[in-house]
Amino acid sequence: MSVARMRDLLADALRGGYSVGYFEAWDQYSLEACLEAAEETRSPAILGFGAAVTEQAWLDRWGVEELATLARRLAEMSSVPTAVLFNEARTVGQIRRGLEAGCNAVMQDTSHLPFEENLAATREVVALARAHGADVEVELGALADARDPAHRGTLTDPAEARRFVEESGIDALAVSVGSVHSMAGGAAALDLDRLAAIHAAVPVPLVLHGGSGIPASAVRPAAQRGVAKINYGMRMKLLFLEGVREGIAGVPPDADIHAYVGAKTERDVMVRGQARVRELVAGLMKVYGSSGRV
Repeated sequence: MSVARMRDLLADALRGGYSVGYFEAWDQYSLEACLEAAEETRSPAILGFGAAVTEQAWLDRWGVEELATLARRLAEMSSVPTAVLFNEARTVGQIRRGLEAGCNAVMQDTSHLPFEENLAATREVVALARAHGADVEVELGALADARDPAHRGTLTDPAEARRFVEESGIDALAVSVGSVHSMAGGAAALDLDRLAAIHAAVPVPLVLHGGSGIPASAVRPAAQRGVAKINYGMRMKLLFLEGVREGIAGVPPDADIHAYVGAKTERDVMVRGQARVRELVAGLMKVYGSSGRV
């Protein structure tokens, strides 16, 4: 199947009243787990990786090309519509390299900048992306971060959102309405009235980051208020690590190491982590309402 445009997947989600999950992968095992979950549930997929919690020196050496090329090839082999996203890139240079390596959707993290600087930076990314036939997401406002209690975030203003979308030409707007980055436990309280006001003000699909803290009960109300995409990552890594730990604990001292590392069988310790991620993502696709849409 040919690689899908993110804008098309989100437009379908808006019309259908559901959200498409972007489940942030970090290596071959997690990318495969996300795609296998999408194929299992017959869900459209947004496959990709992010720069926010990844070593920048590694990304700048070869990581962007490595992950983008792998994600693109998996998307090309997918049996469900799949877009390829480079999420929260740190620089225009990273964006350019991601586009050249096969990403057809990009987001540069400029939410920390003042409005006018964010707008100017976003226009540059939009122009670059259009030259590659790619889509652009950007964040207006800033999420709180569970790892840093001093970082309280800034809620998105509907009037600013309208102007930003009109003057930037973006395809999707990530908003701050109460979700929290890196939230491992508990549940964030979404400001649904603010979300509705933003949806009424802008013509593009809305995105919620910080999906690990968004309760299932808030997903459908958010979709009804324009949220066509939810970003999810934190709990994927927690469950992956749990699975790997269990796998390692079961390795006998005199084991044939080939059976436990790189075998791609159920005994492979990395496959144990991969299975946990696949199960989580498949369940969330059902919660988000994207399951069975292909």
